[in-house]
Amino acid sequence: MIRQWNRVGIFRPLSIIVLVAGLAGGLLLAQQERTSGLTSTTATVGNADDVHALALDLADHQNAQDKAKQFATTDAEQARAADDQARKNEAASRSDTRTAKPSASASTASTGVNAGPVPASCAAYTGNKAIGCTLMVKDGFGLDQMPCLDKLWTKESHWTTTAANPNGAYGIPQAYPGSKMQVFGTDWRTNPATQIAWGLNYIKGKYSTPCAAWSHSQSTGSY
Repeated sequence: MIRQWNRVGIFRPLSIIVLVAGLAGGLLLAQQERTSGLTSTTATVGNADDVHALALDLADHQNAQDKAKQFATTDAEQARAADDQARKNEAASRSDTRTAKPSASASTASTGVNAGPVPASCAAYTGNKAIGCTLMVKDGFGLDQMPCLDKLWTKESHWTTTAANPNGAYGIPQAYPGSKMQVFGTDWRTNPATQIAWGLNYIKGKYSTPCAAWSHSQSTGSY
């Protein structure tokens, strides 16, 4: 009886120890599994954040490309518009130049008088005609009026300062009487500039332009 109790007394504590160890092992294993699960979940959350950040980076890159294309298109359109405007300005400048250049046909259309070819400058004339052209332009008339003035005073006096008419007309413009020209200078008898200045003033006051005076002279025989 004593030996049998001793064996039972020995195995019972051992069984308890084994049971406790088993329970402790089970608890440790469960703890490890929970820790592993948390680590896996954390890794998954971290991967999701990385994917989201990558998606944002890709979106920013696409937006940058779209803006670059938009700017490139705008720059190209502006360059084309600038080129078109430059061509239009150049064409308008050529048109203005052609319009501003006087011509015989333009003079005829504006006055109804076939005045003849318009000189490029007063250098086309010499002597009293050159003086007449210079004073005419200085007086505000265009070069297209010079052919008319040339014809008018060629008919009246052949641009001669001492040309005298029996009726009393005198000088290049055939002032009547010649003494009228003294208001422009006491040298009115011999100075072509004095006579021409008086004649241009007379034409401006009565006919407005030399071509109008020439037209009247052709119609009536005098001006």
